[in-house]
Amino acid sequence: MTNQTHNLPIWIRIVTGIFALMELAVSFSIWFSPESVLENVDLQAKGVDYLYQMWAVRQFALGFIFGVAAWKNAPPMLTIAYLFFLVMFFGDLLIGFVQNETPLIISALVMCLVSIAILLVVNRRK
Repeated sequence: MTNQTHNLPIWIRIVTGIFALMELAVSFSIWFSPESVLENVDLQAKGVDYLYQMWAVRQFALGFIFGVAAWKNAPPMLTIAYLFFLVMFFGDLLIGFVQNETPLIISALVMCLVSIAILLVVNRRK
């Protein structure tokens, strides 16, 4: 393995940094104030705390990975993170259709397109 530096476009590093901050903010919001994110969920029901804590940790992990990938300028790490992002938002897109929730459909579709675009740029530059 070589120790080459891959020069990613600065806009990808900026967008990834913003996503990292957003994911970390969502994680802390879910963990410390779940009622602000989960308005329609009975937070007193058995097992719900376990689910929202798992969700918060997943968001934290993704934000951390995005942050490290942007900081290290690491295309393989960015590829894995954006593949995860794509799969996650594709799942949200399906949930949006099942729940008939237009805002979720639109946001998930936009994020899927952003993920695909960044994946194409990152992997084209290898």
